[in-house]
Amino acid sequence: MIEISLKEVEETLIKVALRVAKRGEGALFVVGEADYNVLVDQAVPPFKALDNPKLLESLALIDGAVILDYKGIVMAYGAMIKTNSIMRNFGTRHSAAITASKKPGNLVVLVSEEDKKVRVLKEGRVIMQIDALQRGVEKSVPIAVQIMESIGAGTLGTIGTGLLAPSLGIALVPGVILFGSAYYLGKLITQRFNTSGFFSFLGLE
Repeated sequence: MIEISLKEVEETLIKVALRVAKRGEGALFVVGEADYNVLVDQAVPPFKALDNPKLLESLALIDGAVILDYKGIVMAYGAMIKTNSIMRNFGTRHSAAITASKKPGNLVVLVSEEDKKVRVLKEGRVIMQIDALQRGVEKSVPIAVQIMESIGAGTLGTIGTGLLAPSLGIALVPGVILFGSAYYLGKLITQRFNTSGFFSFLGLE
């Protein structure tokens, strides 16, 4: 039996999310546990997202969230995440994303139809933003996910930083911003990698 890592699931979700964003649509993916009600009949049985990303993309276009377990199995779609209230300055999809991401261990991928950005949330915070309109951004996704996992969600920025002040993030690869203090992230990266090792890690040597 082949084990699927959360990193593989994350990469798949982001790539599907980018395709949705380029279509000018919105979407929400939640990996982990969430309180929700389904809005549509669940005619499609659970399946592995990595095995059928086209079906995943189709389900993502249905109003509501797609819920997956940690192995990347789609458990529900057209799901309405239960939130206590709509958060100020955020739409219902953003509020649902923030609420779902607060559960320990959850990973949330949000597609904004307004600005065609894909945002990754963990621990109630936006930690990465990807511009779907950046040429060739799909090639940056595996590198960005690897960097993000190496740094860790706990060191990254707040909700406000991610959604309202992108200038406080740091762009490591084209079209991708990690959020938090650029100064802090820069120090952390230089501590983890020497200069040549970092560029080799990015595949830029």
